Amino acid sequence: MSDSDDLDLDGGEAPEAGGAAKKRSGGLGNLLPTILKFAAIGIGALIFIVTVSVITYSIMNKGGKSQTVITDPYSPYVGKRPEYDMYDKIGSVTTRTKDSASVTVDMIIGYDKGDQNASIELFARQYELQDFIRRYFTSKSSTELVPEREDELKNEIREQLNQRFLDTARARIILFKKLDVMEMF
Repeated sequence: MSDSDDLDLDGGEAPEAGGAAKKRSGGLGNLLPTILKFAAIGIGALIFIVTVSVITYSIMNKGGKSQTVITDPYSPYVGKRPEYDMYDKIGSVTTRTKDSASVTVDMIIGYDKGDQNASIELFARQYELQDFIRRYFTSKSSTELVPEREDELKNEIREQLNQRFLDTARARIILFKKLDVMEMF
């Protein structure tokens, strides 16, 4: 007998005729590599999809510049304009400009449709709005109040109302029922 016969390395079982060791089936030991393989494939696919999406978005966006072009609001190709509720209780305000011209303004403020908080705030600040309009037009000269600059005036008034004057309400559009400038000689 040889030395290897004394050691029972195989647990007392005789080797099979093919000479291959017997494999145990089932159990968590065989399932774990399969789970890890599918998890790695899933994570790899997710990384690939995110990378392709980011590259595609950056190519489509071309450096982050917006491709939206604002056109003439009276063009027939512009989409439906939003509807606003209007606050017209300010009344007519008459004042003098920097160069002593007389200005009469009757202004309407448009705000989001159905915004009850804006309606309440505008109503509560009615007299403050009159004072704001008076001070605004007192700081202008008659040359700044020409019809060609009316859109610029409306935008400036809207911005000042939203940034400095109104708390919760937001003015979306400014309309003039009346804007008369009379120079005094």
